[in-house]
Amino acid sequence: MRKPRPTPAPPAAAKRPERRVTSYDVALLAGVSQSAVSRCFKPGASVSKATHERVMKAARCLDYIPNAAARSLITRRSNLVGVIISSLAGPEALAELSRQITQRGKRALLFTPTRENELDTILSEVWQYQVDGVIAAASLSERQVAQFARRRVPLVMFNRGAHGPAVNAVVCDQAAAARLLVSRLAEAGHRQFALIDGPQDCADAQQRLLGARMRIAELGLPVPAVVDGHGDYASGGNGIRAIIAQLGRVPDAVICGKDVAAIGCLDTARHELGINIPGKMAVAGCDAVEASAWLSHKLTTLRQPIQKMAQAAADLLSGLIDNRDAAPQQRLFNAQLVEGATARLDTPDSRDLALRLALNKHGLLTI
Repeated sequence: MRKPRPTPAPPAAAKRPERRVTSYDVALLAGVSQSAVSRCFKPGASVSKATHERVMKAARCLDYIPNAAARSLITRRSNLVGVIISSLAGPEALAELSRQITQRGKRALLFTPTRENELDTILSEVWQYQVDGVIAAASLSERQVAQFARRRVPLVMFNRGAHGPAVNAVVCDQAAAARLLVSRLAEAGHRQFALIDGPQDCADAQQRLLGARMRIAELGLPVPAVVDGHGDYASGGNGIRAIIAQLGRVPDAVICGKDVAAIGCLDTARHELGINIPGKMAVAGCDAVEASAWLSHKLTTLRQPIQKMAQAAADLLSGLIDNRDAAPQQRLFNAQLVEGATARLDTPDSRDLALRLALNKHGLLTI
């Protein structure tokens, strides 16, 4: 039986070159080709386990670090992906996008506008880094989107509305999610709704607001009380006070554009105003942030499939980088309703039981 070829150790007299160590030096020491060394440092590239071990050992001996700048000159790619993400998008979206980009052998270059009206300044910075592509979780105007096409930089919109079918986008159907929430609350007997709006420049919050108002109107329910908010904790507390002053009573259900605002509303209602939640009033949020699941909150909210959406965005952008003339795609995802402890919701099981009890009352069913 043929013995495996041992990994050669560096000669005792061999010293690390005084010049910068190159992949050629590693290949020479490991006894492999220079292209094999390159493949070992390229995520996802095909290389045998034995070759990988030989190359990594040689690289450690020589303290070799791949030269990303040199590689970009050869491939004509920077291996940088710009991620434009506003503070309103949330940490989960940023973490997932960064993870998905890294898994594809690229590095995320982060651009974080404080407000979405700062995007012209942000884009002027993006162009300086020669990024291979951009994922934008911020609302771009048609003029700003046109800059990407002119510069032939692939763009994928993430959870933001696209300007026409020619723009690549991965989005959650925000209006449909809000309609689902209103429907479930209405089925449980809630009639007077109130809405604490999200930030005016947050597209997903505005789409949810529109979806909720449309569904309330379709159901023939009273016009909801609507107050402006900024998606923060204070907005929730200020919002519920303003709603009660506007209506002259406690509403049946309050839907907030962001979970943090919903938690502010919840705390103010319970601890300042003495409102029983969910007995007297239901409170619901959107986004399913980590704090929404804490035992003191257990918020009823809407969860977006951020992990699946981030994976789809990274896949879509990778395809566009390899083929910039590919046909544009728009991928739509649905949100999931999280049934917390802050709202009475009619479930399918409870509706079935109510029907069975009604039939039994009339002697039509035995249970």
